[in-house]
Amino acid sequence: MRLLVSFAALFLSVFLLQLSSGGVGPLDVLSGLQLGFTTAQIGLLGSAHFLGFFIGCWWAPRVMGDVGHSRAFAAFTATGAIGLLAHMLVIDPYAWTLMRIMSGFCVAGCYTVVEAWLQDKVTNETRGRTMAVYRVVDTSGSFCAQLIIGILAPASYVSYNLLAMLCCAALLPLTLTTKPQPITPEAPRLRPRLAVERSPLAAAAVVVSALSSSSFRMVGPVYGQDVGLNASQTAWFLATFVLGGAVAQFPVGWLADKFDRRHVLIWLSVAAMASCALTIGTQGHGTVAIMASAFIFGITTFPIYSVASAHAHDFAESHERVELSAALMFYFALGAIAAPYVASFLVGRFGPAALFILVAVGHLILVIYGFSRVRRRRAAPKRTRYIYAPRTSFLIGRLLGRSRDVGE
Repeated sequence: MRLLVSFAALFLSVFLLQLSSGGVGPLDVLSGLQLGFTTAQIGLLGSAHFLGFFIGCWWAPRVMGDVGHSRAFAAFTATGAIGLLAHMLVIDPYAWTLMRIMSGFCVAGCYTVVEAWLQDKVTNETRGRTMAVYRVVDTSGSFCAQLIIGILAPASYVSYNLLAMLCCAALLPLTLTTKPQPITPEAPRLRPRLAVERSPLAAAAVVVSALSSSSFRMVGPVYGQDVGLNASQTAWFLATFVLGGAVAQFPVGWLADKFDRRHVLIWLSVAAMASCALTIGTQGHGTVAIMASAFIFGITTFPIYSVASAHAHDFAESHERVELSAALMFYFALGAIAAPYVASFLVGRFGPAALFILVAVGHLILVIYGFSRVRRRRAAPKRTRYIYAPRTSFLIGRLLGRSRDVGE
């Protein structure tokens, strides 16, 4: 308990950061629609966020090494706040694209600092409890971030100012803590090929996971508006997706530890295709049906990244875990950069159902590829523990690495 209390400042910073960064995506969509941006331009904003996220994951450890954890966190937070405040100063979708790169950079950098700090302080005995609380705080912040969209007016300086204030508030707990700063960890080498070498199926599943989650989070508000949801209902539409994903973690984790993880991935994708069909079919059946479909969509798509990560780690040695986690994050970032723009283009051309048709096609390809891998390779002789793997920074593997080893 004392350890968790000592991390209270870090966890509060994470929660405030999630409120700010999680809110800007859907607010940008609703604001863009009101300002007359095209659907493709709105999708470009989502892609820009993940481009900034990837740059931040890669560069943040070097910044920490040069200026220290607290100063690095302050610099990343300032970058995000500037991007938020500048939105209503320059009303242009391509200027907003640059601002979203700044927000993605901020998120990745801040998470890198927080996770490096946690890694330096936890022990093998406290790692599980610390990560459990960290995941709860992260998910709770993401859930609440979707809900605040219902009270923020689109295309309003006040709305972006409030998000910027939350971003700045995230500075206070971490920078005012009296705890000594940790030693800067060595940045993991980025070896994308490692993920493909250990499990091609896991690498493909991570890309499909990015296709599902990033396109839904970034283009989902467009879908919500097109099917008749107001701003408050759109907020709940996005929040129920996050809630469904959180609820699914325990039962899916149990299945992934009990059965062949390739089969779990395949059946999750089959269920995801069914949930896409359900979502399309409930467009004209009222708000409750739309919310229920988003909840089911979250259940079927959200855990795929963690199952794929666990499957890849089944074939890795202990000393490879940090670099493998970074490699999987790399593929997730690639998929997340491309998906919002492609999804928004298709929605703009073919209508709101195109979002879920795109996701369903991605999962169909994963099912076909999964069956081909089952026929070509036997299941792993020894499996690691299933762990919910946040997509936060390249350093997350340091926090999860030892926890994956059997018997630890």
